[in-house]
Amino acid sequence: MTRTHQTATEPQLWDDETLDWLEAEAIYILREVAAQFQRPALLFSGGKDSVCLLRLAEKAFRPARFPFPLVHIDTGHNYPEVIAFRDARAEELGERLIVRSVEDSIRRGTVRLAHPLESRNRHQSVTLLEAIEEFGFDCLIGGARRDEEKARAKERVFSLRDEFGQWDPKAQRPELWNLYNGHTRPGWHVRAFPISNWTELDVWRYIARERLALPSIYFAHERPCVRRGRLLAPVTPLTPPKEGEVVEPVWVRFRTVGDMTCTAPVESRATTVEAIIRETAETMISERGATRLDDQTHEASMEQRKREGYF
Repeated sequence: MTRTHQTATEPQLWDDETLDWLEAEAIYILREVAAQFQRPALLFSGGKDSVCLLRLAEKAFRPARFPFPLVHIDTGHNYPEVIAFRDARAEELGERLIVRSVEDSIRRGTVRLAHPLESRNRHQSVTLLEAIEEFGFDCLIGGARRDEEKARAKERVFSLRDEFGQWDPKAQRPELWNLYNGHTRPGWHVRAFPISNWTELDVWRYIARERLALPSIYFAHERPCVRRGRLLAPVTPLTPPKEGEVVEPVWVRFRTVGDMTCTAPVESRATTVEAIIRETAETMISERGATRLDDQTHEASMEQRKREGYF
């Protein structure tokens, strides 16, 4: 279910000084969260960004236990390889993993689907807010990066959310000299993003340097797909081909590993981290632009979701 990269046989593909600086900043932010909040939690999906967060948390707090649990909001439509990796990694670390499911929100009636195969990605916001209320979390640590999407770049490291989980880009606090203000009103909380200043390429270089294991679908493999415009859609029981679409085996890898109903793979033969680093350095399309089947209708799609409580 997991893969680790092979030893590089070529000149080093990363700059240690840059990674050291990014790592130190992220560790500082994690320790600020631990110092300022009473009930923080770290969002861990099994994806590459949250895998890096776990390594950073190890460096920030080991040999002690993490001062927060791991939390995953499961849509029920995640790739099984990723879920298996999530569980194995949490067990390996010996840390508490809290899983809350969109399926439970559907049963409670707090989430209503237009049709059974509708993407549940946007509905995660409801389940997340329910988990925040259930456990009283006052800070959630996430792996968002500012190069993912335009709305991400508007967000501070400590992102204030109101009692409805909503984000107002005009109400963000200044963070001069890396001073982070974690004060919140009753019922409000903060989303903290320790790797805000990282890029997708930085993440892969850190994975290479730290020799971090990942779910296997991050590496090139053959998978049945259909072509929808400039995107590939994986063929699964939840994402069957539409009438007239031609199913073909394609060598692909995933740049991100979200809900399978809205996450597209990219064509690739990169079977090692080193090969992925080279591909990532050369690509001209952002991670979200290359892989999201649900954010293509309008540039403000992500910003609107964040205003509604999305990660």
